Amino acid sequence: MTEKIDREEIQKVIKSVPLLSASAAQLLRTTTDPDHDLMDIVKVVKTDATLTARVLKVVNSAAFGLINEISSLDRAISYLGERLIVGIAIGDCAAQLFDKELKGYEGEHGALWRHDLRTAIASREVVVQSNSDINPDLAFTAGLLHDIGKALISDYLQGTAGEVLEKIESEEFDDYLSAEEELIGFDHPRAGYELALAWKLPEAIAEVIRFHHTPADAREEFQELVYAVHLGDNIAMMGGGGTGADSMRYKLDTNYTRLIDLQPDALAKVMLTVNEEFIKLERSFSATGDSNR
Repeated sequence: MTEKIDREEIQKVIKSVPLLSASAAQLLRTTTDPDHDLMDIVKVVKTDATLTARVLKVVNSAAFGLINEISSLDRAISYLGERLIVGIAIGDCAAQLFDKELKGYEGEHGALWRHDLRTAIASREVVVQSNSDINPDLAFTAGLLHDIGKALISDYLQGTAGEVLEKIESEEFDDYLSAEEELIGFDHPRAGYELALAWKLPEAIAEVIRFHHTPADAREEFQELVYAVHLGDNIAMMGGGGTGADSMRYKLDTNYTRLIDLQPDALAKVMLTVNEEFIKLERSFSATGDSNR
């Protein structure tokens, strides 16, 4: 029998999760500023010796196959680009969550990280292909963090996947989101939002985490970004990159066309890019030395 949880219980779980490093938190704040540039990223990384070493290790790894070694942090960051730097910083801090076995979703170790990475790439490409005014790298970062709540509630859902799928098929549950709410009293977007508040994440990213399955409920100023990640999440699942039993068991809000102009040929380009970029980025992130990613 599953255990019902509430906000107080989620807060207890969150207290056991490491905080984001000061540099990772600053990178997230910096990248949500529309007026930032690459030098702002460089300044943040330079304050963190561990992150600096990670960045230099990645850029000089076999994944990039450079002939000449890069020893300058400025050059390394310029070469890798903003989204990879942010991904390294977040991945290092939140490895405990991203690499966790999602027993409640029947997802293996690293499934959450791989799905979030695919969603991040897809979200960025949705923005690019639809000629949106949203910063593509912000969409990438938001996509990378959108499902973090699953790691917080997964253990409470252990042993329920079979029952949930049966009840979705029989329409007793509308989707996996309503099943989470019914079974344990808390769904993963709400859990992730509580973590976003604890980590003091930028409002735009917190809004994506909270409403990535129900984008119409997001505040108007953030809806376009939330819809972009909503689409990116569904595209990632369509490509076979889910987190376990819940894959493709959520509703697509087709009203995305109100804010996102993504033509069928553009959607095909997004899916192709996701597959190509995922292989390259996963190889790059694995250069940080984490065998699970």
